Amino acid sequence: MGKRAVKKSDGHSAVQLEPLYTTESGHLYVSKIENALETAPFRKLSGKVDLLFTSPPFPLVRKKRYGNETGEAYLSWLEALAPRLAELLSETGSIVMEIGNSWISGTPVMSTLALEALLAFKKAGKLHLSQHLICHNPARLPGPAQWVNVERIRLKDSFTHVWWMSKTERPKADNRKVLIAYSEDMKRLLRRQSYNSGKRPSGHVISEKGFLKNRGGAIAPSVLSAAVSDSVTPESLLKFGGTAVETAYREYCDRKGLETHPARMQSNLAAFFIQFLTDENDLVLDPFAGSNTTGAVAEALGRRWIGVEANEGYAKGSKGRFAKYVNR
Repeated sequence: MGKRAVKKSDGHSAVQLEPLYTTESGHLYVSKIENALETAPFRKLSGKVDLLFTSPPFPLVRKKRYGNETGEAYLSWLEALAPRLAELLSETGSIVMEIGNSWISGTPVMSTLALEALLAFKKAGKLHLSQHLICHNPARLPGPAQWVNVERIRLKDSFTHVWWMSKTERPKADNRKVLIAYSEDMKRLLRRQSYNSGKRPSGHVISEKGFLKNRGGAIAPSVLSAAVSDSVTPESLLKFGGTAVETAYREYCDRKGLETHPARMQSNLAAFFIQFLTDENDLVLDPFAGSNTTGAVAEALGRRWIGVEANEGYAKGSKGRFAKYVNR
């Protein structure tokens, strides 16, 4: 791990960033992403990243130990990163960014800063918005506590925004890779091989045979549920749901005396987009890796990956997501 200067063929020096650890498919670096982008390994990534999947630190009112910016500084910081990150994308690559909600300090009023930052990021990166999705977590604890639990004047905040952006209007994507289980009604229809076709009050015309073919599942909606069940999650991604995937990570951190990351990425959310937007051996980058959920899921799905995390303690703890490090 660390940085060292190396001499390039043109006589100029470039900073060489060494990974904290390496697995069969990827590397984890300890650095702020803006610094990492100035180093030799990242200069070589231009045009090679198939998916940049991440959740940047949320624009909270007070700084947290995991490195969030605050207020207008957050917007400016994310906006400045946009063109540099977009440059890394392959021609059919995507950026998927999850970002949570924030509230104005001391008041029961939501801030629009997160959405403003996303809009600024899209514009500065000259990106297309392929789709805006919502990640809903019905099991999330009620909050903000003062307005939801104490004064009881707001509903609990249970969703985050997920923006899928790309350099081209037609990035690589295949929703057949993330089909969800058919409903019981649809399963009965397929067995019966009949339904009421014709024109609906909405004006839509339902064909006689359009819904009679079993296509392996239903197309996933743009509201994604963090609650994993057979009915709402693609079968191939079920292994990434629930708390089981976190156990080895938490136990590793406990054994090593390392603090677990307080805002960990949901494994099934990472798995959904990696499966949806990439093929095997494609390159996935997470510039705000945290506990490196993205890297671990990418490796499990046969993708190459690179992670960057500014906090060395969180980076060290993320080794617990990989079997080759668990017993070391």
